[in-house]
Amino acid sequence: GSFHEKCDFETDPCKALQELNLQSGWITRNGRSGMGPPYSDHSGNESAYFLSLSSETWSSSAALRTNVFLPTDEEHTCQITFHYWISQMSGTLRVGLQKLPEDTITNIWQVSGELQDQWKKHTITVNSTEKYEV
Repeated sequence: GSFHEKCDFETDPCKALQELNLQSGWITRNGRSGMGPPYSDHSGNESAYFLSLSSETWSSSAALRTNVFLPTDEEHTCQITFHYWISQMSGTLRVGLQKLPEDTITNIWQVSGELQDQWKKHTITVNSTEKYEV
């Protein structure tokens, strides 16, 4: 069966994301916040909110973590589609997979140093025989 969950940052961070620990450097803002680009979300809406790294964390790293998902199989696949914006040449965006109860995080996708200052969309497909977080 297909199950789509839209993430909207207007009211809550998103059911798929663990409670955003805002001390980790992520802030919720929109294009009118006076913090510079992007001046709208991926659909061109200036008042719609998105997650952004606070300027204090630009030189370090910050993570977002999903809740625990159940194992995947032929019937139950997992696809995550997200929009992203990279505004610095030095930034790298990584998607990692942590199978539970393991400690290691496997890098399953990353992007850096590509065309800056525009919204891009990416879809990843996750396969895991154990419970996992992304």
